[in-house]
Amino acid sequence: MTTRYALYAAPSPDDPLWRFGSSVIGYDAALARDAAFPPGEPFERPDWAELTDDARRYGFHGTLKAPFELAEGASEADLLEAAMIFAERRSAVVLPAMTVALLKSFVALAPAEPSDTLATLAADCVRDLDAFRAPMSEADRSRRLKAPLTERQIAQMDAFGYPYVFEDFRFHMTLTGSLPEPLRIPLREALAAAYAPIAAPVRVDALAVFRQDDRQSRFTVLARFPFEG
Repeated sequence: MTTRYALYAAPSPDDPLWRFGSSVIGYDAALARDAAFPPGEPFERPDWAELTDDARRYGFHGTLKAPFELAEGASEADLLEAAMIFAERRSAVVLPAMTVALLKSFVALAPAEPSDTLATLAADCVRDLDAFRAPMSEADRSRRLKAPLTERQIAQMDAFGYPYVFEDFRFHMTLTGSLPEPLRIPLREALAAAYAPIAAPVRVDALAVFRQDDRQSRFTVLARFPFEG
């Protein structure tokens, strides 16, 4: 069994955004159990569970530091303590608006405008907590290299275990898995309509530590540390 951890931005469990995202993907990572899909379209499609299967594995979140195994000699308690200290020194980032966007082949919530403050938060998280990350396995590296990556992204992957950091960081909160091309625009539009009633500024105000017990399991919320800066 290989446990992995991830450092995410995740709304509190009582936030409407958390309830929305968890219901869209059909899984609540805070409760570690399935969530009912909302009524209406596109959630009543017979293939909706299949289209959101990959998103369910990770839980509703925005990535700050991508999943990793613990470095040799590091413990879960060590990671949690470091995450708590990191959060104590941070201030909340407010995203004035989010949009339902098509990112390559999947649909996600993304900031309507770039946020330098959020990019700095993610970069600091990647760097400051990297001592807890075990080196990337050859299997994971080979899998990543199947995607078209730039030389810079490959260098970032080798240095930090994930290619899409720093200049390549794009904050998003995934709502579907990879979609067949004919479904991409219609489902983006349907999800945008479903999100519209709760659309509001989003506060990134905590560092959430997610845990995955093995590669077949779903991630669950292990701890959530509010920013206190």
